[in-house]
Amino acid sequence: METLGYIVRRLFKAAVLLLGVVSLNFLLIRAIPGDPATVIAGESGMSDPAFVDAIRRIYGLDQPLLAQLKTYILNTLSLDLGHSYRLQSDVLTLIIDRLPATLALTGSAFVLSLVVGVGLGMLAGAKPDSKLDIGIRFLTLALYSIPVFWIGLMLILVFSLQLRWLPASGTGFEYGEVPSVGKFLSHLMLPAVTLSLFYIAVYVRLARTSIIDVTHLDFVRTARSKGLTGGQIMRRHVLPNSMLPILTMASLQAGNLVSGSIAVETIFAWPGIGRLGYEALVQRDYNMLLGVFLTSATMVLLLNLVADVLYAVVDPRIELAK
Repeated sequence: METLGYIVRRLFKAAVLLLGVVSLNFLLIRAIPGDPATVIAGESGMSDPAFVDAIRRIYGLDQPLLAQLKTYILNTLSLDLGHSYRLQSDVLTLIIDRLPATLALTGSAFVLSLVVGVGLGMLAGAKPDSKLDIGIRFLTLALYSIPVFWIGLMLILVFSLQLRWLPASGTGFEYGEVPSVGKFLSHLMLPAVTLSLFYIAVYVRLARTSIIDVTHLDFVRTARSKGLTGGQIMRRHVLPNSMLPILTMASLQAGNLVSGSIAVETIFAWPGIGRLGYEALVQRDYNMLLGVFLTSATMVLLLNLVADVLYAVVDPRIELAK
């Protein structure tokens, strides 16, 4: 019951925070130079001021800023995210269509970075200052320093253009089709690896430091004196007590992956909400951009709530009710 009460309170706070995020995003986007009415008129081949004014009236852009904000918040509460100027479709429908692609990309990158990063961090932390540790740290520094977009372009150049092992763009299927698992995974591999490499470096450094710190604690020495093997000590004592910092970073990474996927989705023409948001920004499609921001903020808040609950599972000393 205490956990359920904590979740309810956190959801209420998240709703209030989300309302503030929606309002702030609306005001910031309206401060961006450019007029969507002018963009729409330009795409239509019409530059007549009367036509531009008519577009402003149709989309409510001629109203005062606070009146537009009030209308948008009331519509958002009823799950009406507005109409996309550029794609001429409902924003919520477009986001629902694109969201699975983003979840597949960010979810696979999250799992890959967590498994590989913590695994390499364990190997480095188990034998600090060894040749293996030095090699892993050198690799980590390289991954941490190289820009994500450059890595993506190099992977396309090597594995798609030169070796022709993997496709360079797309998901391998159209909306409405039943995807082939093998074909989809082949398209997913390069963008998922590209998105995960930076976070692999973060997890390696974090896991290595945490494991080294825990290894020198008294209860580990006691376990070693009882005759437990190195693998048993690592599994039963060191790794469980090293998880809290990793879990904290994982909760932050899960939210950052959504925003970080914009560059990766653009490079690999991956049809997710990150690419949708980038195209909306270029075209001054305010409603679409606000919808993408709202979706990203909601995912971040929910993932942080999940991480807080998992803290109590990993470390029973943490009481959620307080």
